[in-house]
Amino acid sequence: MRRLQRPDVVLGALCAALLLAPAPAPAQVSDADLQRRANAILTLMGFSLVPDVTTGALAISDQSAGNPYFRQSSISGGGRPKRDVPLYLEGTLAYGRYDPTFAVDDAQATVSVKWESLLATGGVGWDFRVARELVLRPVVNFSLGRVESEARVSAAPPPGSRAALDFLGNGRLNATGLGGSLMLDYERYRPENEIDVELRYSNIHLQSFDSSQAVEGHANAQTVSLWSRYRAPTRFTALDRPLRYVLEYAYTSFLADLRGVLGFDDVHSFGAGLELDSSNHDVYVTRTRLLVRYKIGNNVTGWALGLAVSF
Repeated sequence: MRRLQRPDVVLGALCAALLLAPAPAPAQVSDADLQRRANAILTLMGFSLVPDVTTGALAISDQSAGNPYFRQSSISGGGRPKRDVPLYLEGTLAYGRYDPTFAVDDAQATVSVKWESLLATGGVGWDFRVARELVLRPVVNFSLGRVESEARVSAAPPPGSRAALDFLGNGRLNATGLGGSLMLDYERYRPENEIDVELRYSNIHLQSFDSSQAVEGHANAQTVSLWSRYRAPTRFTALDRPLRYVLEYAYTSFLADLRGVLGFDDVHSFGAGLELDSSNHDVYVTRTRLLVRYKIGNNVTGWALGLAVSF
């Protein structure tokens, strides 16, 4: 008998590192430059709008450049709450931090900035069955995010853009997003193995609102992604159920404003791990997976350790 999809929650990567080309030198503080950075902040938030194992955790560091630090981690999940209802729900909660440095008056003074962001995204979809093991799933996505700014100035800056400096010192940028996704979901479950494949296109527009005077940003986040997973029993048992091994492959191509903004256009992810089945016991969590993922793309390589559960 075919087992209907259960909700999956990815608890996030425990560790990840991506090595990129050097970042640009510090930018001058001006309203125009700050406006470009506001758009860039929303663009970076676009990497965590939908569940995606290739960008579930990002860590970029280049101490030799003026923008040495960017980190993003997320918790995400999706699935059908009830087996007999084709309603699909998904959600992502992401935290990011970006530490750029701005130059003032030809670098006579510099402003070291810490930007912290929090973004929540939800999705509501409906499954239309096109074959026995294949469904077409349109999803409506909506997001709400906030960025807080703190700054430290190395010397007294000259008179300049007061609005820009005020935002860097203690500003905020609120953002809302609206868009959608279209998915093809293939599921084949057999006693000897289980196969999942998802092909997805997402398009979500982010726009700032009720923010500091100096910044009004926008970004268009588009991705095309392929995710696949193969599970099969090992010779070992745990909790009265077979211990499964898991193989995973994922690919994401970044489009529109996301393309090339972090130095890469696409990322491949190769994963392997084990899955513990607790469905024979009276516990809320039915399966727990631990995977090691290796990620590679143009100008980027990295690894991650991921933990996920099914209900």
